[in-house]
Amino acid sequence: MTLVKHELKQGKASFLIWTASIGFLLAICIFLFPEMKGQMDGINDIFASMGSFSEAFGMDRLNFGTLIGFYAVECGNILGLGGAFYAAICAVGILSKEEKERTAEFLLTHPVSRIRIITEKLIAVLIQITAMNIIIYALSVASIASIGEEIPLKEITLMHIAYFLLQIELAGICFGISAFLCKGSIGIGLGIAVMMYFLNLIANIAEVADFLKYITPFGYCEGADIISSGSLDGAMVTVGMMLCIVGITAAYLKYTVKDIHS
Repeated sequence: MTLVKHELKQGKASFLIWTASIGFLLAICIFLFPEMKGQMDGINDIFASMGSFSEAFGMDRLNFGTLIGFYAVECGNILGLGGAFYAAICAVGILSKEEKERTAEFLLTHPVSRIRIITEKLIAVLIQITAMNIIIYALSVASIASIGEEIPLKEITLMHIAYFLLQIELAGICFGISAFLCKGSIGIGLGIAVMMYFLNLIANIAEVADFLKYITPFGYCEGADIISSGSLDGAMVTVGMMLCIVGITAAYLKYTVKDIHS
């Protein structure tokens, strides 16, 4: 697992920065809730009357006067976008950076197969995403406990699982794309994450575009849906994981026959 350790060491700075940034923003939002709790009744009425804007973010179906309603929107957006960006950045250049950094010749002359290279790089991506989510989940629960609020453990856990699956799906898609690139491109990864986010907003606003929820992983991360149903949408999650598997499979098929320039 030498390559796994090497990738984790190379990605250490990025991992720490993204984990600390997302965790810090989540904690700040949670600590602000007690101060804002008494003002939420008026805010609920305002958001409920904002039409398409409220529908886009699911705010018309959430009570901001409750911790879980507040958490679903404020913390959900931070975790959703921040986690999506990190997962995309982490995966989109990992199979192409040897060509970009001119280290391909050094790597490929070692007695290690390309399948092993792909597998160990994929494991490194999954470890980083999983570790970040565990840390952020623990920090969120600890922050809620510290402000004296009752922890809605089931809902919080389901939302964090949904965002973890979102990151895994995006990582799988970007991992596949990475195999087709000659030079890593952070822009491509960020662009995919942003596109998926806006596809979900469009699906929330227009009923005719509801099918987009099966394309974007943000579709099964809607806090309002998770809170009301008490579960994740199995069909959406299944489609998302299938897209992830397609991306990973594409990476294996392409990278094993790719003409890699050093």
